[in-house]
Amino acid sequence: MNGSDVADPGVLDAPMRVPFFTQAAGFAALGPLIDRHVTDVMDNGKYSHGHKVEQFERALAEYTGARHVIGVNSGTDALVLLLRAAGLRPGDEVVVPAFSFVASASSVVLAGGRPVFADIDPVGYGIAPASVERVLTPRSRFLMPVHLFCQLADMPALTRLAAHHGLTVLEDSAEAIGMRQDGVHAGLLGAGGVLSFFPTKTLGAIGDAGAVLTDDDAIAATADALRHHGRFGRTIDHFPGINTSSALVGVNSKMDDIQAAVLLAKLTRLDADIARRAELAAAYDARLTGVPGVLRLPTVVDRGVRADPVCYVYLIEVERRDDLVDHLARHGVETETYYPRPLHLQPCFAELGHRPGDFPNAEAACRRTLALPLYPDLSLDAVDTVCDHIRAFFTGAPA
Repeated sequence: MNGSDVADPGVLDAPMRVPFFTQAAGFAALGPLIDRHVTDVMDNGKYSHGHKVEQFERALAEYTGARHVIGVNSGTDALVLLLRAAGLRPGDEVVVPAFSFVASASSVVLAGGRPVFADIDPVGYGIAPASVERVLTPRSRFLMPVHLFCQLADMPALTRLAAHHGLTVLEDSAEAIGMRQDGVHAGLLGAGGVLSFFPTKTLGAIGDAGAVLTDDDAIAATADALRHHGRFGRTIDHFPGINTSSALVGVNSKMDDIQAAVLLAKLTRLDADIARRAELAAAYDARLTGVPGVLRLPTVVDRGVRADPVCYVYLIEVERRDDLVDHLARHGVETETYYPRPLHLQPCFAELGHRPGDFPNAEAACRRTLALPLYPDLSLDAVDTVCDHIRAFFTGAPA
């Protein structure tokens, strides 16, 4: 008997590891298709802003129903370019939620504007219309709802509010591919929106990538120019009547063709991946309902319109969140905290003068929310393991 045949009690007793995210199995299934797209990139010899990016833009436009898709190198850049293309002027105020990823507000600063924070709906986590009303000033020009985790913000109420106050709605729909309201895809309910293709997203690349979505010809033409050093480039023929004489200071935010190649392949199974995420979320629901200490499971809020939610993140609210994170980590379960500190209390926005208690719903969410593993490669056995350890933490019973 050699060493590999000797049972190792330490290995046998090791906990089942559940990573927060992996896509190894999904890539294995798509390997031949990805190989064909990548080989096409290599044979063509154009590695950035090339024909594969154009193919992906067309495919994504067909999937979302967008008139224009502008591929860029990250979701954050997509936000910055969308704000600039929509006409943001230095000092313009953009109302954003206090509970979101930092890019929702930092993009405003990078585009030359001033973020103004509002509180959130404590159930759906989107920006709360009543809070928006309270923070508006004569300098407010834009409203940027953020669609988080599994559903759109309250777009019927927010678009009515924006129309009443003369605000332009731009959507941070970075997480929201596949989400729709009355058949209209996220990002197309206002003047424009964005998508992120960070690897963990519902449609993820193998690095950073993003896109601007819009039905507005002028916004699309300007975003197209801005992503490529201010040039009105290869797509200008798609925008007849747009004035191209104005000089624009742009950036290098072109999408890589390798990322577009991967995304084209993964787009073919996006609906199947969304269905698998819904199946896993339902399994979590069934296993965690009624567990002591679990304060809230993901809840789709009825907005009075037909909605298509997508389970990008399975987010729960719990007691003793940080202790639970440590407990799960000791048992091999990886989690993520969305978000550990609200935006209005981030040091980079300290000059805005906010204090703890200004936006209580956002602050409560930051203390209590926890994201559990959720991705198409996840097994139901892994869901059982995660839920068993959560139940054991709150009840003291063995997992």
